[in-house]
Amino acid sequence: MTDNFFLDWLTLAVSLFNTILLFWLGLTVLLNAERRTMGLFITSGTLLLGGAFFISHSAILGIGFFDLGEAFNFWLRLGFIPIIAIPFAWYAIMLWYAGFWDREQTGLRKKHRVRLIVITAMSVGMIALFAWANPIATITLATRYDPADAVSIGGIPLIVIFYPLYIVLCIASSLNVLRHPNPSQRMMGDLARRRARPWLAATAIVLLIVTLLVTALMLWVTLAASHSTVAEFYSAMLIIVAGFDLIIESLIGVSILLVGQAIVSYEVFTGKTLPRHGLVRQWRSAIILAIGFSALVSASLALHLRPIYTLLISTFIIAVFSALFSWRSFAERESYIQRLRPFVASQRLYEHLLAHPESLNDNTAITFRALCEDVLDAKLAYLIPLGASAALAGESLVYPQKGCEVSDFAQRLETLHSDQICVQIDPQKFNGASWAVPLWSERGLIGVLLLGEKNDGGLYAQEEIEIARATGERLIDMRASAETARRLLTLQRQRLAESQVMDRQTRRVLHDDILPNIHAAMLMLNNEKNIPPAIASLTHTHRQISDLLRGVPRAITLDVETLGLIGAMQETMKNELGNAFDSVKWQIDPKAEQRSKVMPPLTAEVLFCAAREAIRNAARYGRGAESASPLNLRIELNGRKGLTILIEDDGVGIKSNSTDHGGHGLSLHHTMMAIVGGSLNVESESAKFTRVILTLPESA
Repeated sequence: MTDNFFLDWLTLAVSLFNTILLFWLGLTVLLNAERRTMGLFITSGTLLLGGAFFISHSAILGIGFFDLGEAFNFWLRLGFIPIIAIPFAWYAIMLWYAGFWDREQTGLRKKHRVRLIVITAMSVGMIALFAWANPIATITLATRYDPADAVSIGGIPLIVIFYPLYIVLCIASSLNVLRHPNPSQRMMGDLARRRARPWLAATAIVLLIVTLLVTALMLWVTLAASHSTVAEFYSAMLIIVAGFDLIIESLIGVSILLVGQAIVSYEVFTGKTLPRHGLVRQWRSAIILAIGFSALVSASLALHLRPIYTLLISTFIIAVFSALFSWRSFAERESYIQRLRPFVASQRLYEHLLAHPESLNDNTAITFRALCEDVLDAKLAYLIPLGASAALAGESLVYPQKGCEVSDFAQRLETLHSDQICVQIDPQKFNGASWAVPLWSERGLIGVLLLGEKNDGGLYAQEEIEIARATGERLIDMRASAETARRLLTLQRQRLAESQVMDRQTRRVLHDDILPNIHAAMLMLNNEKNIPPAIASLTHTHRQISDLLRGVPRAITLDVETLGLIGAMQETMKNELGNAFDSVKWQIDPKAEQRSKVMPPLTAEVLFCAAREAIRNAARYGRGAESASPLNLRIELNGRKGLTILIEDDGVGIKSNSTDHGGHGLSLHHTMMAIVGGSLNVESESAKFTRVILTLPESA
């Protein structure tokens, strides 16, 4: 201590501040790492070693320069170990971060292989010089520094000459590594490097300035101390040395803040794919805690208060910051729940379906907008359904504007994998979107969420992407479920109305036509002369009853589980629709036949009903108004990538805005196919063909 309150207070406060943050960063990197590699241990160890150095520095400040003894010498010698090791460790960290050991025969490895050997040799030499050449003697107040006590050149110890060169070489080499790193193997690693590079480069530059100041201080102290005892030197120069010390440790504190910002903002050393907002908030809390604790504790020591008061102050600070941390945690939790409320609230699908069965519930658009504005803060976003859910989930959701054509975005995306949380894409190909978040369910890929840049220009946090992914999957599932329920409800209402109409029509025909004819025929049979007219009347009545029976829908009589999918289709063609076509051509892939035998009975029945509906529609509408025109049918079953059934006729095709070829019937089967994980698509060209394609993926 210098007995100058403000200087002692600031010097000790900055030292404690650096100690707290270095230990916090070292443990955070170690405990939050995705994979614990050698580079990670070096990074964490270097930060912890820096914290150990400032522990020795704080101990020396607390002991005081005029209380020299074994304790002072112990902490002084202990502090030299981090001083030598940290510059080399920083260079090694930058090499690991830039991918020096990831790949062979790269430009980075060729350029720094020799330099790494030289710096390693210099660090070993520095350790040897410190251990055996006695660069510092045991210090007491009565000692006078003698250059002969250490290996020196021209009265200047070698350690004073080579240590600055060693540090400059380490820091300059680390800056070169940051400028020319290898391509990152980590997803979004290159982007994180580009954004973190200014922070890391600024850290290295600040450390270089520290090196120059330390060099100047070492030279000055070495030359000045040789002419007086330690006590005389400290009495004359203590304020100046303490001032230099405050400036140097303050610059080191700046470098700690810079590297800490890179760690928490871009996860540069933890290996995480995306940064986490929680880590940034904790870093800010750690800074506030370090400032408050170091300021109060160092003030108590500078005022020479009794130890019990320092202990009470420390206890008070711990209690206050624990309470503030708990309060902040609860406040963030409430804010988090408030932001998530639109995603967990009821969408009122039941009420909407009953009130508006003709339209899809639009609450999903409101939820999607809340996701983009309140959670992601994205400039733009597209939610695109894919796979089996695409036909049911409706059109893509677009934020902020509508009318953007996104139908071809799916074809531009490369292969997406379930282990990818986020993929970087070309904004020029996707109308400004820079990130693709794949959305998955048990049936495979169901959609993709495309995101533009954030409004503040930062990176998306891992929590944000996870929320976006879960919300996107939920929105697509909800839209598909709502559309499925809407279609089934609409079809059920239509079938109920048709059943009522058919029942009334049957009753009318029976009451108004058939029963009077039967009664009249019975009366005519009483007279032999009226027998021929009576027979004719009964024949007409029989024809009317037959027409009524044909109009009643037939139940499924074929046992699909027994005959199999292909057998049931062939039996239908033979018994029910054998004369409906001029020719029927079957193309059955052996893989498709094998797949049809092992599929679940429910899936087989859904496929059979959809195929039969397509064949019936071809027979009913294929010829159009020309009942005598030829009509041929082709049925193809393909077993590649699941099961595909193609039913194609060479009839009149489907005209635009026409309800031919099944209409609501195919809509029902389209819904049923989606329920079992498949899809139904209709392709047609007027006067050429109509093609119905039933697709069942391997995962279904």
